[in-house]
Amino acid sequence: MSPNSSFGPDPFTVEVIRNALTAIAEEMSLTVMRSARSPLLREAGDLSSALTDSGGNLIAQGRDIPAHLGVMGSTVQEFLKRVPAEKLEPGDVWFMNLPEAGGNHLPDVKAVRPIFAEGAIQAYAVSLAHWADIGGAKPGSYVPDARDAWQEGLRIPPLRVFTKDGPDREKLDVILCNVRGAEEREGDILAQMASTYAADVRLQEVFSRYDAATVRAAIADLHNQSEAEMRAAIRTIPNGVYEGEDWLDDDGLGGEPIPVRVRIEIRDEDATFDFSATGDAAAGPLNATPFTASASVFYAMKAVAGPDIQPNAGCARPLEIVTREGSLLHPPLEKPVVGGNHETSQRIVDAIFNAFETVMPERLTAGGSTTSGLLLFSGRDPRTGRWTTLYEVHGGGEGARHDRDGMCVVRPHMSNVMNTPAEVIEANYPIIIDRQELRRGSGGKGVHCGGEGQIRTYLINGPEVVMTSMVERCVIPPYGLQGGEAGETFQITLQRASGETENIAGKAHIRLMQGDRIIMKTSGGGGYGIPARQ
Repeated sequence: MSPNSSFGPDPFTVEVIRNALTAIAEEMSLTVMRSARSPLLREAGDLSSALTDSGGNLIAQGRDIPAHLGVMGSTVQEFLKRVPAEKLEPGDVWFMNLPEAGGNHLPDVKAVRPIFAEGAIQAYAVSLAHWADIGGAKPGSYVPDARDAWQEGLRIPPLRVFTKDGPDREKLDVILCNVRGAEEREGDILAQMASTYAADVRLQEVFSRYDAATVRAAIADLHNQSEAEMRAAIRTIPNGVYEGEDWLDDDGLGGEPIPVRVRIEIRDEDATFDFSATGDAAAGPLNATPFTASASVFYAMKAVAGPDIQPNAGCARPLEIVTREGSLLHPPLEKPVVGGNHETSQRIVDAIFNAFETVMPERLTAGGSTTSGLLLFSGRDPRTGRWTTLYEVHGGGEGARHDRDGMCVVRPHMSNVMNTPAEVIEANYPIIIDRQELRRGSGGKGVHCGGEGQIRTYLINGPEVVMTSMVERCVIPPYGLQGGEAGETFQITLQRASGETENIAGKAHIRLMQGDRIIMKTSGGGGYGIPARQ
């Protein structure tokens, strides 16, 4: 069948276009990693890339971070509510980070480029990158005791920072004057711009081979395929109502644990996820946006029901997500959200997994180190006086499954960030990594045991550094499944140069001096099945 047939493109053409779109999204991420200035992007890969159609519907994504990818389409849709499409021109790159505009938290800044072909917008390229600092009350822009959104940093509404003529220096300078490490931030901004440019170039190649109508028809076909596959996957789950919950350790301010509760209703080939019974909005920075809740549901259903389904907007059509205004997952505009992106999103997934334990335990893993395990070190380089920020995440044990033990030291579920190599840390920051090993015995026992966590020690090798922690699973351990035992919790210890030691809370901000050590012990995974007694 001809690609221009009135019946639409043939299956071979659709498959070629599908792979081309996926490859473009992958190339976008590689472009950022190879050209960014901050180790957080170059080494850890705290970034994601996606393409949407002209209406903001997701059509392709990189193999990046689930917490990011689930909000990319929403970002473009909310962008278009604020910026009419007729205002956009070829060469534009707009930046934005508002949580209420399809976002998750302020450090995750999105670059959006409209892509034109045949005189009209055919697609959008979106590059999301976590900036190591977005301003705010504390270096690194994580404020554990934040009580409002404005303490967390610079809020960027849709802002055209690049045109076909290059950067708009006035707007760029406004951004750079309000963040720490301006030179590093500028390098990362240019990397995001380059990423969207690479997407434009590659998509023009696709449009030169297939006309715009053919590409649009292929995208519509891909959406329909993914919808059909998701509906088929939902039909494998028995009809019924399933309820689950998990708990945040606290609200970031030392308060009581906060529940995340879900009621899942499966109706033939449709699924509703109702989070209305979740706790009220947190006083501290653990709130999550409804867009983050949707991303978590999207990930969970892909993981347990349809891992091989092409991820695009079609997947989401059979899924309904309900959040309650004023709750942890639908907070008022003024509430802080920085931790909700990668902490509360994980609790959503764990609540869904707990709900499904009675009906399909063989598809699930037990609880794991479902937290960023974030330690953020900031200070001035004594040689240059410039701000340096090390944003380091820590993996722990994966939960066990019905047929195997959990893996050791991984980042399960909503995150896919890599660790920064010790050599890179020691070359760029006043820190020495003087211990790194498995945390033996940290995995929960079971027929299959949870994976082991790790121990990593940071020796401060500069005159003064501040450290912020944003870590869950310090109080409530990773759960076991089907009678398996829980894994060990995270533990953070400060060992002063004087020899004194103290335990550090999961959300804290402390000042460190030369010779101090931070000892991070990450959680083990939960076990699966009742363990044999010795």
